[in-house]
Amino acid sequence: MITDQRMSAEASLPPLRLLVDKANHLVQTIAAPSLVQLMLRLALAVPFWRSGILKWGGFLKLNDTAVTLFSDEFMLHLPGGPYHYPAPAVMAFLSGCGEITFPILLVLGLGTRFAALGLLFMTLIVELTVPDGWPVHITWAAMALGIMAYGPGRVSLDYLVGRTLSHER
Repeated sequence: MITDQRMSAEASLPPLRLLVDKANHLVQTIAAPSLVQLMLRLALAVPFWRSGILKWGGFLKLNDTAVTLFSDEFMLHLPGGPYHYPAPAVMAFLSGCGEITFPILLVLGLGTRFAALGLLFMTLIVELTVPDGWPVHITWAAMALGIMAYGPGRVSLDYLVGRTLSHER
């Protein structure tokens, strides 16, 4: 009798494969590619935006701290170095522009792959400046590479522009 109850209980349980398939489907539904691509874009945009916004004292006017960082604090850790940044005011301006422009493009999903490439390049420069920060920098690089490889997803202006252009043909 115990064996009969056990067999009927086992028969009523879905096979393990069915449970695994349902679990996989649930995970894939939660992690839909377009949602993942949007979250990658936002996650990469935030740290660069936060850094960039601190560099400006007005429209196209860097604050004194940004220039001081590039002239006195930041150093390039290259073989035989560290070395001071060349043209620190220019480097601070370019950095500040990139840290504002690329995140905006990422959030909008406009020119997304190129914006991610720009932030990947900036990540490499940051790594040369702060070599001990590699655990964070490698996550930025991975996000940028993921965006470059898989694109912005459906929740983006790039997607809308692409659809519009394909319908015009």
